[in-house]
Parts: sequence; structure tokens; C-alpha cells
Amino acid sequence: MGVIVFGLMLLSLTIWLGLLCFWGQFWRLDQQLEVRETRLKSLPVVCAVVPARNEAELIPISLRSLLLQDYPGSLDVFLVDDRSTDGTANFAQGVAYALGKSEQLHIISGEPLPPGWSGKLWAVEQGIKNASKLTPDYYFLTDADIEHDASNLCRLVAKAEQENLDLVSVMVRLRCESFWEKLLIPAFVFFFQKLYPFRWVNNPKNPTAAAAGGSILIRKEALERIGGIQVIRQALIDDCALAGAVKRSVKVEEEDTGTRGREDAEIFSFPASPRLPISMSSPTGRIWLGLSTLTRSLRPYNSLATIWDMVARTAYTQLNYSPLLLLGTLVGMSLIYLVPPVGLILGVIWSNWGILFTGLFAWLLMTLAYYPTIRFYKCSFWLAFSLPAIAFLYTLMTLDSALRHWQGRGGNWKGRVYPNEFS
Repeated sequence: MGVIVFGLMLLSLTIWLGLLCFWGQFWRLDQQLEVRETRLKSLPVVCAVVPARNEAELIPISLRSLLLQDYPGSLDVFLVDDRSTDGTANFAQGVAYALGKSEQLHIISGEPLPPGWSGKLWAVEQGIKNASKLTPDYYFLTDADIEHDASNLCRLVAKAEQENLDLVSVMVRLRCESFWEKLLIPAFVFFFQKLYPFRWVNNPKNPTAAAAGGSILIRKEALERIGGIQVIRQALIDDCALAGAVKRSVKVEEEDTGTRGREDAEIFSFPASPRLPISMSSPTGRIWLGLSTLTRSLRPYNSLATIWDMVARTAYTQLNYSPLLLLGTLVGMSLIYLVPPVGLILGVIWSNWGILFTGLFAWLLMTLAYYPTIRFYKCSFWLAFSLPAIAFLYTLMTLDSALRHWQGRGGNWKGRVYPNEFS
């Protein structure tokens, strides 16, 4: 028995050494938007699209921050009221009027949700359709629960223009105030970065693609090149699906310009989009994803239940609804996060120094990897040591996500439950 446990300890330790040294340095948090100067040589036209469904409580703060951006170019905001019942549109109009920005805000009454669309993406589609009349250079896709730093848009545009990017996105600073938020929210960011190392995302030669839906700036030509939002209309993890479509789009063009969009259509099981002319000014499908220290999410997660629901809503979707991937995830999470502390305890009980120190070393490496995220969110140092317990909770959330899917309760959001065929 001791030999088996020691073997598991060595395997877990080896995995952590590999993650720290060869997995895109995901733990360093060095991809941040605010570390660069904002220099704008041109002033592209930007249209912000905000899908909003029953956001009366948060829209006064989020919309105010959007209308007060210090971007010196043209910015119009298209807020799509997704059939709200709490007066979201009235609150939005009041905010714009109070700021003297009524002409800058365009409120669109959402149409009924058609079959085959997720609610958010249908709202975004309507916003883009209306915004396209202004022939913008960029669409700024953001959520109704985001409070933007005054220079957020300016930095995003500068990043896109300076580095010739098709898509720029930042993972905004999530709320981290309550006990459960401090315990679980930093880990959510840590796991996301481990799944999509930002350095790999930002490397045009690496196929890894991801974005954060709260703050995405996408070039108009790039969105047209992939066939528009309708290409990902069923995606529940829509931000990463959009980033993947953009990053793959240039390769698709190079292989066969006559079948542009077919590769993405096959991946997402949608009909191929119509052939579009190649824009000579469009960049090379490059994307960038980083963190923001200033732009933040207003969405509260005051209880374990709210965070649990957030994760369980799409965790099994992330695994492509595959029982094999689910099994692999459960085994992998146990091996990587739970084996070291269990081995440490067994090493003490058995007085086996080999097992004890191997487990301790693996746990310390885990803590070292997690600490930068804990520091980023200004949480207590001891929480860095609690990653095994946190990972155990996330493993249960993932299992619950699969159970919800099998019971037909997956993808529940804002009063809508999406069918199992949604990806």
C-alpha cells in the first residue's frame, strides 16, 4: 500500500513541476492590460453592445461607467433590453439623461428568442445589427454588470491598434468581498488561467483561444470574416467560442477562401456562413487576453449556492458533455489537488518520510502557484494553502453540472433553461 501511495505522490509532484515549468506560466498573472501606456495614433469608431435582462439594480453603475469613458473617439452604446420585467430600460434612460448622454445611448427592445439561440447571443446579435448602421471599426461587447475604469476602452483600442489585433479581451476583476467569494472566486480565475494559459492565448502560433465575455473589443472585419455572432449562436461559453472562431479564421481563409466559415460551422454544427470578401485592412486573426486590476464585475456571489450555480451551469459544457472527459477530470483533479495533502497525512500516520516529504513538496508547489492569484485579489495568505479543499468543492460542482445536464436542467440562466443540444 505504501508503495502505491508513494507512486501517486511522485506522479502528483511531477505534474506540478510540469505545470509550473511548461504550462504557459499561467500562474504568473503577467498579462495585464493596465501595464501599457495608452497611445492612440487614430480614433476608430466604436459601438458598445450591452445585453441586459433584469439588470435594474446594476445598470445605473455599469452604464454610467460606460458612458463616461475617456475615449476621445466616437462611442455609441447600444443597450439591448432582453425582455426585462424590472424596468431596466427606464433606469438606463434615466442614467443617460442625467449625464447629458441621451444621444449616445440607443435602447433596443429585444425581440422574442428564436429557436437555436442562447438569450445573451440573440441580444448581442440584435445590438450588432443596429450598431452596424453606424459602420463602426470595432464592436465593444460588454455585460450589464461591469463597472469600467474610465480608460478601459481607450486601453483596449490602443492595444488592438498598436499590435494589429482582431480581438482584445480582459478578464475583469471579479467581486471578492464575502467569505465565499474570497474562498472560491480567486480559484475560479486560477483554474481558468490553467485551462487557457494567457500566454498561449496571446501567441498566434498556439491554437489555444479564449476570451472573457465581460469586456471584449472585436474588429468589425474580424466579426464579418467568421460569419457574425450567428456562427456561435448556441454557445453557452460564448466568449471562448468567439475567440476560437476569430483565431482560426485566418487559417481557414488561407486553406480555402471559397469555403470561409465552413470549419467553424462544422465545429459548432451550424450551416456554413456565406462567402465574404477578404478585407485588405483586417489583421491576422491575432487575439489577446489579459487581466484588469481596475475594471470590475459588480455581480455579487454572497453564498456557496450562487457560486455553485455559476460553475455548474457550464462546467460540463466545457467538457463537451463527454462522460470520458468527466471521468478524466475527476481523476485528474483528485490526483493533482487531493493526493498531496492526503499523502502528507498518511506519511505522518505511517511515519513514512518519503511519502510525507513528497506530499509536502507537492502541496508547497501548489501553494506557490496559487499565491499570485491570492495576492492579486488581496486575500489572506493562508487561503493559498486551502487550494486542495477548494479544488474538492469545484470537483463536486463539475460532477453536479453533469448530473444537471443528464436531468435536463443544464444551462439555466436568467429564467431560461437551454436544451441539451446547446454547446
